[in-house]
Amino acid sequence: MVKSSAAKLDIVFHALSDSTRRAILRDIVGKQKTVGEIARPYQMSLAAVSKHLNVLESADLITREKRGSFQVIHLNAHAMKKAEHWLRFYENFWDDKLNTLQTLLEGKENE
Repeated sequence: MVKSSAAKLDIVFHALSDSTRRAILRDIVGKQKTVGEIARPYQMSLAAVSKHLNVLESADLITREKRGSFQVIHLNAHAMKKAEHWLRFYENFWDDKLNTLQTLLEGKENE
């Protein structure tokens, strides 16, 4: 089944909505880790970590590589590109609001 761009984006945002999954992604930037190494800092079972990894994998944010009896996890940051592109559209609105706030604050300082 081919997923639409919107559905893929929903899956990525769902995966990124959890702080543990975001921490896992941050943890594997630039280095591959086994499932056990990923699970070590968390107060949860391997099964719970595996569920998080499954969500990340379904969003295509990680890839798994079988090495003997271990699974090595790699970051696939390219999958976040569509989310970044979607968010970038709203960046102009943020910039405008921040510029307005800066102008207001600078005006109050000069009073």
